[in-house]
Amino acid sequence: MTALIVGHVLAVGIGLSLGLIGGGGSVLAVPILVYVMGVGSREAIAMSLFIVGCVSLLGAIPAAKCGNFSGRIAAAFTPAAMLGAYLGSQLVKLPWITDTLQLVSFGLVMLAASILMIQKGPSRQDRSASQGAILSRRPASNLPKQASVRTGSKQAWYDTPLWKNFAIPIEGLGVGIVTGFVGVGGGFLIIPALVLLSHIPIKKAVGTSLLIISLNSAVGFVGYLNQVSIDWSLTLSFTLAAAIGIFLGSSLSKKIAASRLQKGFGYFVLIVATFVLIKR
Repeated sequence: MTALIVGHVLAVGIGLSLGLIGGGGSVLAVPILVYVMGVGSREAIAMSLFIVGCVSLLGAIPAAKCGNFSGRIAAAFTPAAMLGAYLGSQLVKLPWITDTLQLVSFGLVMLAASILMIQKGPSRQDRSASQGAILSRRPASNLPKQASVRTGSKQAWYDTPLWKNFAIPIEGLGVGIVTGFVGVGGGFLIIPALVLLSHIPIKKAVGTSLLIISLNSAVGFVGYLNQVSIDWSLTLSFTLAAAIGIFLGSSLSKKIAASRLQKGFGYFVLIVATFVLIKR
């Protein structure tokens, strides 16, 4: 009973993470399900895809209503990411892919995620957002030729450098494979990619990533359906708890700069990753 209560309290943190920084949901969900709730690693990965997918979709809706969403970027990133998510979910059918290997892979991805979040810090993202705000206030006649691309406005796709046109779907494919194989939605990879490759403000990148995560997770989950047995009562109750968290996180994100939380969350993920790797 205690584990059930603790697990659901921690599940609220899944939604908080998604609402505040646009990622980290699966990074929390899988360890909670495995080490607190006693779920098998493969089942936990499948359940986390469902939980994080549903909650991310809930978070994407208000983000889109507030204008923190880029349909053009999502359209470029998502199809390749969905393909990758399905391929990743099918990799686990290979005879040499064991539960231990999958969980160790998850721990390594967490380790990489923590390093990215710690090293990135707030400054670069804040500068991108500030630069976009400054450019948007300047008269159109004074804007440089690339300004509309840097501010993430409705600039034509062909005005973006050719290598970036291909870089976005290629990263989408890679993120999707990681999503399907280890159950990580990939927000910590998606958001930097959207900011650096598409030059959109951080809040728009977070909102866009939530939709991408939800679609990736849905495809990855479907790929697991015929491979594992899902505890639906636990999955749905965790989804509800995480949904409460994302609404809280979305409200707090209006008062707290997400980038300021990223480094602290990175250290937390580093601790959890170390724990996962030691346990295996």
